[in-house]
Amino acid sequence: MASREEITVCEDEVRSRYSHLEKMTDLVAVWEVALSDGVHKIEFEHGTTSGKRVVYVDGKEEIRKEWMFKLVGKETFPVGVSKTKATINIDAVSGFAYEYTLEINGKSLKKYMENRSKTTNTWVLSLGGTDYRVVLEKDTMDVWCNGRKMETAGEFVEDGTETHFSVDDHSCCIKAVSSGKRKEGIIHTLIVDDREIPEAVE
Repeated sequence: MASREEITVCEDEVRSRYSHLEKMTDLVAVWEVALSDGVHKIEFEHGTTSGKRVVYVDGKEEIRKEWMFKLVGKETFPVGVSKTKATINIDAVSGFAYEYTLEINGKSLKKYMENRSKTTNTWVLSLGGTDYRVVLEKDTMDVWCNGRKMETAGEFVEDGTETHFSVDDHSCCIKAVSSGKRKEGIIHTLIVDDREIPEAVE
């Protein structure tokens, strides 16, 4: 016959397994948002019976509301180092079906990412076995690497400008050269240790 201790352990195991399942059944949406300081994962739980709303950013709970009588609405929260404003809109589609959309700085995620591809350049590279994600914000000329804003030095050169910074003893330079075409504007190139790095598409 099983001892009382064994039965308790079994009950606890079942309960923890069940509570984990219960926790995950309300997960209704997951988004990946590429910002200058990195790619952030946003998860949203919505209990359509209790009205519960939970928002996780990179696995960390940002918002938790247990009982909401209104099942539609919105939740706004900050994302990343620069505290970018994100809003999840909850809309009823029909009956008990809901649609969840994410807005970043007041724009739909799709529009935000399209706009972002015009205002930033992103490069992904590996140096000495470590992966780096370098982002240039074209409007401010700020350079970010793996979530940190880099110390940079800019200089004018014959054919444009160069922005210098270093990553783990590697000298890096972003060259800005006019394309000569009005539609293309300025072309930004990342050079690390005299090697040109291809731009990443996010």
